[in-house]
Amino acid sequence: MNTTIWDANVEVKKECVDHFDVIRNPREALAYLLSQWPEGKGASHANAKRACLGALAGTNTNAEARAAFEFAAREAGILRRN
Repeated sequence: MNTTIWDANVEVKKECVDHFDVIRNPREALAYLLSQWPEGKGASHANAKRACLGALAGTNTNAEARAAFEFAAREAGILRRN
């Protein structure tokens, strides 16, 4: 099981604009996708779940999981930009 920390964290906004969550690896990303994702889950959400599950199983890379999660977060409007 791949639980390696990503090279760069992904920060996602909470409902309150001043707060955000820091996602560091595929396990945290999958937990976020399953329990905290906002309404309107689409294809990018499903792709991110598959990519994170694959990274945990060793069939995807951490980079693939991170990219899929970041894309889904951007599409959902919750990606925090610095």
